[in-house]
Amino acid sequence: MSTTKSTAPETSNSLGSPTTTTQILPVTAAVLSSVDEQITKDFGFLPIPPSLRYDPEHPAHFGLLLNATFGIASTFIVANLYYCQPLLIQFSKSFNVTYDEVSRIPTLVQAGYATGLLTISVLGDLLRRRPLLLFLIFISSSLTIGLAVTKSLVAFEVLTFLVGMMSIAPQILMPLAADLAPPERRASALSIVLAGLLLGVLIARVVAGVIAQFVTWRVVYYLAIGLQFGVLLLLYLVLPDYPARNKGATYIGIMASMVKFLFTEPLLVQAVFINIPSSACFTNFWVTLTFLLGGPPYHYSTLVIGLFGLVGMFGVAMAPLVGRVIDGLVPWFCALFAVLALLVFQAIQVGAGGVNIAAVVLVCFGLDVFRQMCQVSLTTSVFGLDANARSRLNAVLIISIFIGQRRPAAALSLAWTGFMLGVLLLRGPNVPRYTWFGYAGGFEVRKRKLDERARLAEEDVEKAVAADVDASGHAAGGGDTEREKYSEMEVRSVGDEESDIREENGSGHGEVVDSEIRESEVEKEPG
Repeated sequence: MSTTKSTAPETSNSLGSPTTTTQILPVTAAVLSSVDEQITKDFGFLPIPPSLRYDPEHPAHFGLLLNATFGIASTFIVANLYYCQPLLIQFSKSFNVTYDEVSRIPTLVQAGYATGLLTISVLGDLLRRRPLLLFLIFISSSLTIGLAVTKSLVAFEVLTFLVGMMSIAPQILMPLAADLAPPERRASALSIVLAGLLLGVLIARVVAGVIAQFVTWRVVYYLAIGLQFGVLLLLYLVLPDYPARNKGATYIGIMASMVKFLFTEPLLVQAVFINIPSSACFTNFWVTLTFLLGGPPYHYSTLVIGLFGLVGMFGVAMAPLVGRVIDGLVPWFCALFAVLALLVFQAIQVGAGGVNIAAVVLVCFGLDVFRQMCQVSLTTSVFGLDANARSRLNAVLIISIFIGQRRPAAALSLAWTGFMLGVLLLRGPNVPRYTWFGYAGGFEVRKRKLDERARLAEEDVEKAVAADVDASGHAAGGGDTEREKYSEMEVRSVGDEESDIREENGSGHGEVVDSEIRESEVEKEPG
């Protein structure tokens, strides 16, 4: 029977480098038949381009083009959540309602997004990602048509919730990028997708505000419709098909496992308790920045305050560099460096934010870059826990970010950052996967050294197994040799006995016996 290598789920040492265990499993006829059954259509009727069909012999290459496609798709899908924020005054006039009533719209779209994240994005661990992504983007694009044409506030609010719920494609693309990228480039791939998300937040607010200044707010949603259908076409032409990760799993099972992870995965819990205050600090800064810049000593206009969001563009541009740094180091040390940098920038904001505008610009840039480094480091480490559960692990991480955004309070930012540092220091960089506290495993900084150490350990195990096999083989061979010697001794003893008998009976009698034997053999011959 032929054999194939099966790679077990990845394990991670704290925020360290993931490792894999490989075992040899037999290739059964069922497995071979399932490999041969190539899916050629999405939804049973939409042909998959031949070059994008899954072929285990020649898997699709995850290069810069596909990675950039993931980032672009994330940009224009997540923008659905933020178009409404600069348009609230126009909504109030168009629907002839109060500001309090239209203020529910941003909350509803975020609530829909959180609902989709919890209930739909986890399907990435259960279904094929290509048709799932195409379906979600088609539905969100179609629902956006309703947002552009409706004249009822109630209908607009319901559609807003549903659009937010269906706009979770980026949270399916993020785990997919981790699946497809080589382990040594995983952080770079994730940072590009995350940069696309951040760019979508910035672009949506700027574009919506500019368009609403000159034409009706409905044009913003017409543009959103076109952009989403453009992303749909792009993914149809570029996104390769991949099989489902957990074919035997059930929806209830994967939902239950999310709760289980919070009690069995120390690294995930650590990342959650870092994500919550990190998100709170980030939200605190950007929400209270409006009051800081609009009041003394700056007295900036709303337009100038809005342009400060463009400073975040520089943080987005740093994404490839951030990813490359994390790829070469153990993620724990990158997270530690990012948290310490965030602590420094928060201190600068507290001490000089109300004195000099240069300090505010510097803090804007620093918070964007180092929060991104912290989030990519945490995500890279958590995704190394279980390759078959990355959609669920990602859902838990993003939900923790939503929890942190609940109530901004600038006075707590410095304290929250200190709390992040304390949580990170509870577990060292290379502790075993199921260890909650401690620093076992050393303080190796470079990921390459850890990989080399793991490779040498695996080679030692293979040598030990081979030595055991050789030893058992020698033992079995020794038994065979003893049996051969015993058989030879028996043959010799029988021969000696026959010669002794012949000597006792005399040579003539022996010749008679031999003659009789020859005669009997002749009689037995046919004919």
